[in-house]
Amino acid sequence: MSTTKLFEPFQLKSLNLRNRIVMAPMTRSFSPNGIPTAAVADYYTKRAAGDVGLILSEGTVIDRLSSSNDANIPHFYGESALAGWQHVIKNVHAAGGSMGPQIWHMGIMENHPSGWVPSAPFEGPSDLARPGLSNGKAMSEKDIEATITAFGRAAADAKQLGFDCVEIHGAHGYLIDQFFWGATNNRTDVYGGKTLSERSRFAIDVIREVRKQVGEDFTIILRLSQWKSSDYDYKHAKTPREMQDWLRPLVDAGVDIFHCSQRRFWEAEFDGSDLNFAGWAKKLTGKATITVGSVGLSGEFLAAFRGERSEPSSLEELIRRLDRGDFDLVGVGRALLADPHWVTKIRDDRSDELQGFTREALTELI
Repeated sequence: MSTTKLFEPFQLKSLNLRNRIVMAPMTRSFSPNGIPTAAVADYYTKRAAGDVGLILSEGTVIDRLSSSNDANIPHFYGESALAGWQHVIKNVHAAGGSMGPQIWHMGIMENHPSGWVPSAPFEGPSDLARPGLSNGKAMSEKDIEATITAFGRAAADAKQLGFDCVEIHGAHGYLIDQFFWGATNNRTDVYGGKTLSERSRFAIDVIREVRKQVGEDFTIILRLSQWKSSDYDYKHAKTPREMQDWLRPLVDAGVDIFHCSQRRFWEAEFDGSDLNFAGWAKKLTGKATITVGSVGLSGEFLAAFRGERSEPSSLEELIRRLDRGDFDLVGVGRALLADPHWVTKIRDDRSDELQGFTREALTELI
């Protein structure tokens, strides 16, 4: 198996990457009161020193009182939090890495097991986190306008701090995805509608504002998923035509790269083709894509939370699809969370040194 393509450089606008490997964003909850610590900086710097092409941060929330349900999720606003992120990117660059923050609003959430709750009610397109679970309030148009502004401000701060790109979190049943989903978006104003295209208005306005704030030369990544944590089998787009109608307006708004989240990258998105989500997104839009989902490990990430161990697995199928041009970049999650040297081991053909993954890896910053 040749990994030549995996280690080719990649360049797009503000991104100048040494290889095609992306550290996927993974929530860690090690930032007390939303402030990333020196340990957080060390965690990312180790991956930069380990030759990861692009590091995408854990989700880091925008300036809305109820954007997070966890006091230890990092903020991307406020003097102290931004100073922490300045330390992170300075060290990542010193180690030769590239990095972008994933900016995030969780939307309507369940209360955190710790008992901590934000100082304002959770907010979303409606009061629903999923069908049958109400735990917040529907956003007013003023709330929506302020949230769009907060996304733009976070992106502008990312560029000012020296990050190489920004990723908008639009996946997995969080705020932007709650607007996409008809089950949680029952609005009758311009941010609702019977079709996915109509319900994309909020995402489009967020992307436009981010583009306005960062300019044309700064790379914008949008993370999307068909599935959500409350419904693993759900699909926003059930056909290629529906996916095209969903994604092309997002491109027109300013997306440069689609980060296409799947639980298993090798699974076909639609019948009649072995293309996965990232493959279809690239085919339908012409934009660069990131594939992700159980790369380099057996099992899938949700199993880790149930205590199941994952073992190293072959990259042969991934390489075949990358060589074929299905996607441009490869997101790696648990394998890099557990081992900052995963990339160099793959590059140097040291597969005998690869590690598995257990739930215990989630309890510390390795």
